[in-house]
Amino acid sequence: MIYTLTLNPAIDLFIDTPRMDEGVVNRTNSYDVQANGKGVNVSFILQRLHVPNQALGIGGGFTLDYISQQLTAAGITNDFVDSGGTTRINVFAHVQDGHREYKLVNPGPVVASSARQQLVDKLARLGHGDVLIISGSFAQGIEPDFITSVGRMSAQQHFRLVIDTSYPTVLDTLQYHPLLIKPNNAELTSWFGLPADADTDQLVRLGHHLRDRGAQNVLISRGGAGAILIGEHDYTGSAPRVNVLNSAGAGDTMLGTFVAGLVNGKDAPDNLRMALAAGSDTARSAWITDFQHVDELAEQVQIKQLS
Repeated sequence: MIYTLTLNPAIDLFIDTPRMDEGVVNRTNSYDVQANGKGVNVSFILQRLHVPNQALGIGGGFTLDYISQQLTAAGITNDFVDSGGTTRINVFAHVQDGHREYKLVNPGPVVASSARQQLVDKLARLGHGDVLIISGSFAQGIEPDFITSVGRMSAQQHFRLVIDTSYPTVLDTLQYHPLLIKPNNAELTSWFGLPADADTDQLVRLGHHLRDRGAQNVLISRGGAGAILIGEHDYTGSAPRVNVLNSAGAGDTMLGTFVAGLVNGKDAPDNLRMALAAGSDTARSAWITDFQHVDELAEQVQIKQLS
C-alpha cells in the first residue's frame, strides 16, 4: 500500500479576482474551496491515476472533517489523528490585473505529545512492500527531527520512504536510504548555504551528493525551468509553457505522478516527462489536474540524458 502523510493539512480557498485594491470591497469572479495539504494533494493525484493509497495525517476541527469527507468521497481511505484545535485555512488569490498571484498560508494548530504518539503508533503498522510519502510542513508541536524518526522506522520496518519537505533535517534521513527525495532548487541550495539561483551543473552536483549520502533517487523541481532527476542515470526535463493560474499543488502533482510511475516500473525519462506535464497542467488550473490534457503537454517536454 502507498500511504501519504500530511502533518499540517489545510483547506485552501482559491480566489480569482479582476483587481485587488486596498481599503475597498474587492468583488471576485469566482472561488473554489479545496481539501489540501501536500500529502492530501498527492493522495488525490494517485487516486486519479488509479493507484490505491491511504491518507494519514493529523489535525482537528470542522476543517479536518471537511478534508476527510472529500477524501472519502473520492474513494481514498483516510485515517487522521484528531489533535484538537482547528486545521488551518489558507488563501490563494489570482489577480487578473497584472497577472499576480498571492499566497496567504497559516501555521496550523498546536499538536500535543499524546497526538504525536498516536500518529507514531499508526506508522508502526507499516511494513515490507509499503511506501510512505511524507510531504509538506509540520504543524506546531511537531519538530523537524520527527522526519529522522520516520526514516529510522522505515529502515527497521522495511517500508520505502519518499520525502518532500523543506526542512534541512532531510539530510539526516539519507542514512536510511529513502526511495526518493524531492527538493525544489531553492530548498536544495539552502541546505548547503548556496544561492537559490544555482545553475544546472551545480544542482546536478548537489543531487549527486545527496545520492552519495544514501538517497536512491533525487527529483529536483525548478518551477518554470523544469526538473532534474538524479538516479541510476541523470536527466533534465523542460517544463511546458503555460499561463499560470494557481501554482499551489503543482509540485505535489509532479511528485504523485512520478511516484505512481516509479512504483509501477515506468521508464525514467517517460516518467519524468509525464510528471512535468502533469505539474504544469495543475499550475494552469484552479486545482489539481484531471489528466485529460496532460498527454498534450507531455509532447512539449524535452528530456535530456546527462549520464
